[in-house]
Amino acid sequence: MNVTILDDYLDIVRTLPCFAGLAGHRVTVHTTPAAGIDELAERLRDTEALLLFRERTRIPGALVARLPRLRLISLVGPVPHVDLAACAEHGVTVCSRVVTERPSYATAELTWGLLLAAWRRIPQEMAYLRAGGWQSPHATGRQLHGRMLGILGFGRIGALVAGCGRAFGMQVRVWGRSGSLERAAAQGFEVAASESELFTGSDVVSVHLALTPQTQGAVRREHLALMRPEALFVNTSRAGLVAPGALLEALQAGRPGAAAVDVFDEEPVLGARDPLLALPNVVATPHLGYVTREGLDAMFATMIDQIGAFERGAPIHVVSA
Repeated sequence: MNVTILDDYLDIVRTLPCFAGLAGHRVTVHTTPAAGIDELAERLRDTEALLLFRERTRIPGALVARLPRLRLISLVGPVPHVDLAACAEHGVTVCSRVVTERPSYATAELTWGLLLAAWRRIPQEMAYLRAGGWQSPHATGRQLHGRMLGILGFGRIGALVAGCGRAFGMQVRVWGRSGSLERAAAQGFEVAASESELFTGSDVVSVHLALTPQTQGAVRREHLALMRPEALFVNTSRAGLVAPGALLEALQAGRPGAAAVDVFDEEPVLGARDPLLALPNVVATPHLGYVTREGLDAMFATMIDQIGAFERGAPIHVVSA
């Protein structure tokens, strides 16, 4: 089959152990995003099986209609970026495994890396040191022990982050859906009286919600305005969970005092064009949460298995056919 992999920014898939599973296929890897639907259609004109790098590229119906050779889209995770109705109409099978039995340890680990970097101003102090200084005027840090960590969304990743907070000696307070709050309470974590209390009383608020139509823009300007001037807001989930422009406005207004983010409204962010990157009180990474060799190998191994099953006439993890 003609197999295409989109958006492999680091050109890493070819180096993973699982790539051997594509032996015998004609594989094309694109490492840069397409400029628009016309360029994307040209890239995919001979593609029979398409492997998607999570949600980096949208697959609208208008594109599917221009790809008569496309037979399979293979990916992992939710598929809000793929027009499933159009795929069904044009005979394209979509296979995606949603992993429910294990959390993304990599994302939880990066959350704490960003949190610690922002709380202790590690990137700023590194820059000051490299510029010839020694302990900037803002170098006096604050410890996390005894502080309040607010977790918005107590799913698999939120629970991991909460457990790390407990290990650091932080008080941990949780807000989310009723079922998740019951699990949090059962694990000995404090449940906030309300969403507003979570933002008002926390020194750090970390967001761990899935992005759905119901959670789109769930964190609004008025929530962030409740945070203390010295508080930190962390988002390693999805930028769409925060209302457009709300975080930028809140940081400029001084509540919260800082942010640590791994996600942006439009990705990839090239040329430092996102205004958050111009703020000195923001620590940011380029959506690295799940980008580890172990995680990517497991992810693409699943997608390659889905191709094999499709070729055998017994597709697995089918979400549209």
